[in-house]
Amino acid sequence: QVQFVESGGGLVQAGGSLRLSCAASGMTFSINVIGWYRQAPGKQRELVAYIHPGGTTYYSNSVKGRFTISRDNAKNTVYLQMNSLKPEDTAVYYCNVYPYFNEYWGQGTQVTVSS
Repeated sequence: QVQFVESGGGLVQAGGSLRLSCAASGMTFSINVIGWYRQAPGKQRELVAYIHPGGTTYYSNSVKGRFTISRDNAKNTVYLQMNSLKPEDTAVYYCNVYPYFNEYWGQGTQVTVSS
């Protein structure tokens, strides 16, 4: 059974930084593209970034240059380093494969950026 567990969220002031972690289990992690997604209140869930097994990355325009996705295949973990945070980054952040499977959504981790 595939499971993703997100952690590292919190409350931070605008301009601050957070590092999110996503631990995966129940899958062959090293061969999967893994993505970070987020859902803000009243909005649809959106893709933030994803990373291929070999390290190739993609970022949405809204986070490009501020966020960095990375992975440690030995630890079955993906990270999201978020710098220069803005109030509009406030959301629940999730990880999943890319493209996502609905069955794989976890609880997410809340990120709140105050102005």
